[in-house]
Parts: sequence; C-alpha cells; structure tokens
Amino acid sequence: MRIGHGFDVHAFCEGDSIVLCGVRIPHNKAFKAHSDGDVALHALCDALLGAAALGDIGRHFPDTDAQYAGIDSKILLRHVVELLRQKKFCCVNLDITIVAQRPKLQPHIEAMCQSIADVIGIDRNLVNVKATTSEKLGFTGREEGIAAYAVVLLETL
Repeated sequence: MRIGHGFDVHAFCEGDSIVLCGVRIPHNKAFKAHSDGDVALHALCDALLGAAALGDIGRHFPDTDAQYAGIDSKILLRHVVELLRQKKFCCVNLDITIVAQRPKLQPHIEAMCQSIADVIGIDRNLVNVKATTSEKLGFTGREEGIAAYAVVLLETL
C-alpha cells in the first residue's frame, strides 16, 4: 500500500467559468494557468505520482512546454493513471478537498466525483470530493483563487 498527498493553487483572472475535477462551473472569473487550471485534478495527479514515487506534475507536464498550453487536465490525469498501470499500481480510494469562498460547489460535487471515477476507471464509491471555505481568510477567502488538497491510497496489482 502507498499513500500520496497533493496540493495545488491557482489565482483567478477575467473569465466566465472554471474547471474543477473535469467539470465546467459557471463563475464570474477563470483560472490564470498554463493548462485549464483544474486545481483539484492537479492536486490529484500530484498525489498519485507521489504515492508511486514518480515525481510531481511539473516534472511530467512542465508549464514551459507549449504542448500543455490550455490542455484539459483530464488528459493529464489519464496519462498519470497509465504511468501507474505500467508500475502495477491501482487506486484504492481518493479524497479531495477544494478550498473556495465562491463559487458554491455543493451542486457540482456529484458530477465531480463521477468525472474522476470515469477518467481513472474506478468505482464512483472510491472517490470523495468535498468543498470548504476559508471563512474569508487568506487568498481563497478574498476570492483571489482556489486551492485543492488530495490524498490517495494505492496498492500493487
């Protein structure tokens, strides 16, 4: 068994929606990022890579590489899952916490969980996504961006 932890953060810029866990959510801002800015999937990728001792998301998908400009983070997650399969790892379960003052995420949680389960190819019951605020403290509380944490448990096949 292997445990992995991931963290990511992205600031906001002008826009009309954000992507979290592969789900587009209407918002009065967008993420300022090289990719689609999906902080939740980025944290998840880091947790998966960390659990398998395969480095981090920046090593595999550097933001200096033009091929990743604007990329859908579900593509990055699929690549990470393939790396895990090659190393004979499978995901036992995962848990993501998204820290955001706004937008309110509760209406989107089920779609987020299903999106991740579909991309990874695991049962929906092995995926948990939850959202919290920072009680208007810090950059998330000032609505300057969103942060996400992910924890995963892997086992060898």
